[in-house]
Amino acid sequence: MNPDRRLSILMAAGLYLLPMSAALADGIRAMPRSVPSAYTEECGSCHLAYAPGLLPAASWQRLMGGLDRHYGTDAAVDATTAQSIVGWLQAHAASGRRAADTSPDDRITRSAWFTRKHRKVDPAVWPLARVKSAANCAACHPRAEQGRFSDDELRTPAGLSDQQRRAWHD
Repeated sequence: MNPDRRLSILMAAGLYLLPMSAALADGIRAMPRSVPSAYTEECGSCHLAYAPGLLPAASWQRLMGGLDRHYGTDAAVDATTAQSIVGWLQAHAASGRRAADTSPDDRITRSAWFTRKHRKVDPAVWPLARVKSAANCAACHPRAEQGRFSDDELRTPAGLSDQQRRAWHD
């Protein structure tokens, strides 16, 4: 096979695989296909049922072990439910570099990767009525429930000033 033909084939293969590599990179945080109904019902009743890949297994263990004082709220569930949820969370938890990149208080919004990705967001945006807090991922990420946080799918929240809106699209 001549070198030009070989190069053309390699380039075509690269272009074919590029979208797959982006999907795999985002897939680390993606919500697994089989989500226990207890997780969606219990955790999702107060906040987004976060994809387990957003925190490492040790963080999920600590969070589930302290549901009676879950960030100032009693979110306790019965032992059987808690055991099934924590087992699922740990099985699908972050690993590798993302696992080492978490916050000391197990808050997704204080992890190094979260703060790095949101460093340009004006702090005045978080308390807007449409956003409420940094933990409300769905305010800006329409596919947050699926664990998808693509920059290409960002939704501009209502209530931004002209300056914030310009920075948002920067």
